Amino acid sequence: MNENVNKNYYGNLFKDFPDVVKVKELKQMLPRMGKNKIYNLLKNKTIYSKKIGRDYYIPKVSIIKYLMEK
Repeated sequence: MNENVNKNYYGNLFKDFPDVVKVKELKQMLPRMGKNKIYNLLKNKTIYSKKIGRDYYIPKVSIIKYLMEK
């Protein structure tokens, strides 16, 4: 995918969310997706995340990448 398109989407999609979100915010970003599905995507690294303690930290750019690939 064109890098300019990625920058464009990054600037416009989810602009009300921070650059790194937790599962609660991810659920708000993808409201039709169930919590179990979200956790499966994170555990399988389909959406890149970093688990620190009990919390997943998800870069917003990895969510946009996931959406652009589907």
